[in-house]
Parts: sequence; C-alpha cells; structure tokens
Amino acid sequence: MSEGASESVAAVAPLRGAAVVFIFVTILLDTLALGVVIPVLPKLIESFVNNDTANAARIFGLFGTVWALMQFFFSPIVGALSDRFGRRPVVLLSNFGLALDYVLMALAPSLTWLFIGRVISGITSASISTAFAYITDLTAPEQRAAVFGKIGVAFGAGFILGPALGGLLGGIEPRLPFWVAAALSFANALYGLLILPESLPRDRRSPLRWSSANPVGALHLLRSSRLLAGLSLANFFAQLAHVVLPSTFVLYATYRYGWDTTTVGATLALVGVCSMVVQGTAIGPIVKRFGERRALFLGLASGAAGFLIFGAAPTGALFWLGIPVMALWGVAGAATQALMTRLVAPDQQGQLQGATSSVQSVSQLLGPFPFTLTFAYFIGSDAPLKLPGAPFLLASVLLLLAFVIAVRTLAGNKS
Repeated sequence: MSEGASESVAAVAPLRGAAVVFIFVTILLDTLALGVVIPVLPKLIESFVNNDTANAARIFGLFGTVWALMQFFFSPIVGALSDRFGRRPVVLLSNFGLALDYVLMALAPSLTWLFIGRVISGITSASISTAFAYITDLTAPEQRAAVFGKIGVAFGAGFILGPALGGLLGGIEPRLPFWVAAALSFANALYGLLILPESLPRDRRSPLRWSSANPVGALHLLRSSRLLAGLSLANFFAQLAHVVLPSTFVLYATYRYGWDTTTVGATLALVGVCSMVVQGTAIGPIVKRFGERRALFLGLASGAAGFLIFGAAPTGALFWLGIPVMALWGVAGAATQALMTRLVAPDQQGQLQGATSSVQSVSQLLGPFPFTLTFAYFIGSDAPLKLPGAPFLLASVLLLLAFVIAVRTLAGNKS
C-alpha cells in the first residue's frame, strides 16, 4: 500500500479518547509494575546464593540479558499476532499473564523459578509494542507524534514512581513489591476487559505469516523501503546511545562528582521529570511548528549536545545544566515513530512496532559493553588521559551519527 493510501485509511479512524487513556494507563501500570521490583530483585537473588554479592551480581546481569532476549524474539511475534487477531486480546492476555507472572515470582521457592518468572516477564512485556500499534490505529498520521509523546509520559512516570514505591515496600517485606506489581497488572487487565474496545477492524487485519513473525522477518520489514531502513538505522544508534545512562551514570556520578545515593536518585528523578515535561507538553507544538522531519533533527541534535555537556562537565552543577537540553531528545523518538508509521500499511502496524522493539532490544543487549569498557579504560592507569566522561562523549558521537543518517535518509522529504 502506498504512503498516501495508508494515511487516508488511518485518517478515517477517529481518535477515541477513552481508549487512548486506557493505553496510557496500561503503559503506566506496566512500567510501574516493572519499576516496583527493581530495588528488591537483586536482594532476592542474593538471598538464594547465601548472600554472595558478587555471584548475585553475575546472576542479576544474566537475568537482564535473558529479559532483553525475550523482548527481541517475542516482540515481532506479539506484533504479528495483534495484526492477525486484533490489539485487544493481545493486550489483555499480556496483562493477565504479567499479573500471574508476578505471583509466580512472589512465591518463587528457588532461583530457578525466579529465572522462569523473568523469562515470562520478558515475553509478556513485549506487548508494549502492541499498545503503540493500538495508538496508530486510532490516530491520524499528523497527530501521532504528539500522542506518542504523551504516551512517553507514562513510561517516565512509571520508572520514576515504581522504584521509589518498590524501595518503600521492600523495606516492609522483600516479596511485597511482587504482590503489588501483580495487583497492579491484574487491576489493569480487569479495567481493560471492561473498557477497552478493539482498534483494528477485521477487514484491516492481515494473515499470520511466521516468516515475518520473527526477528529476521521483522528486520526484512524494516528494509522494505529506503526511508524505513534509514530511519530504523538512525533509531538503532539513538537507542544504543541511550544505554549509556543505565550502564554508567551511577558509576560516573560517584567517581567524578562524589555524589551519594540521595543525590544520584534526585538527579535521575530530575531527568525523568524533564523528559516527562517535554513529552507531555512540548512535542505536539514543536511538531506542529516545524514538522516531523525537522523535529527529528532538533531532537537528535539536542540529545548529542546534552551528552556532550554531561561528558565535559567538571562539576555536578554543570552536569545538571545539561539535563533540560538532553530532555529535548524526546522529540526525536516520537517524530521517528510517527514518520515510520506512515511508511507501512494499517495491517502491518503491529509488525512495525514489534520490529522496532526488537531493534531496541538489540541495543540493550549490545550497549552496556562499549560504555562500561570505555569508562573503565579512561579512568584506568593505562589511559593516555583521564577522561571519565568518555562514555557520554561516545554517546554524543552516536547521536551525531544518527543525525547524519536521518538527514541523508530524509533529504527531499518535506513532512
């Protein structure tokens, strides 16, 4: 289907406010549930290995890798299933499955059962891509960037509030956060069962093709046009750059600025708040004023500038000045998603979101190694110069690379 035809079909679907609110709440509760277990999962693992912290750290890293691998393999499958059977059953089954999975982890009698729980969690969390496909179904092309931005607020709120709530609950009882996460997921599933309408009409569904419902087939979809391939490549480098924050920020801030846990937490909260402000209030006006193409360029350039400030800042105060600059990077993600949804047919939106989730999973798998190794090298005794900010400078270069790819890809495109 041509780009114009795709837009004309999608534009006839009205924006259903209640359904969009449900998807917002779904992502908020999903990320809140994921965040709630973050502070207690390492300690629970430690309790299974006789409080051997080093061994627990290795196992925790393995858990994270397996979770990302499940996202990589199952996001395309879940997306293809939603294109075939509709978004509603996929989202609801995922929510119910996630609730049962948290119950399993709350009751886990051994490390093996906890590991199985993380595998299931990675699979069921892959439905977040279906939530984005749902939004695409309901939203006209020119509105998508703004709506994607508002949905991004749910991610930010969940990952800010979740760990804080998890730490509080974990202080009461180590397994209590898992029960709360289960309750949140189950309540959300019941809410959706009563409220959520289907967004994909039967006449716009596609047959289930297993050749495309896998990571290799999903990548084939991303290579189906020059524009889609270029945007996907730019998005990969942008996602790779983002990994610098979870992989090295705490070590960097402690080493360079001597921050304690409270200051680190407050800084991360400030990052989240600034990102939420940009995604909730700025993306719509920016895209309306400049268009998706220039909004994408602005976002990538802002992210590169923000990371440059982070890496070069000699004091914590100067580091903080880079946070609002970096927050404008959020415009790029929403603009990229909106541009990509224009390039595939309505019955391929689930496959597209699954494919982009797989790309993000690859970045999460590959990203920690270059950033942590770069940090270790440039603070080590063999480094030609002491440069603790090197990982953030590397992230800035990756975003500049994404910027160049995006410019070359969209040359002549005036959207």
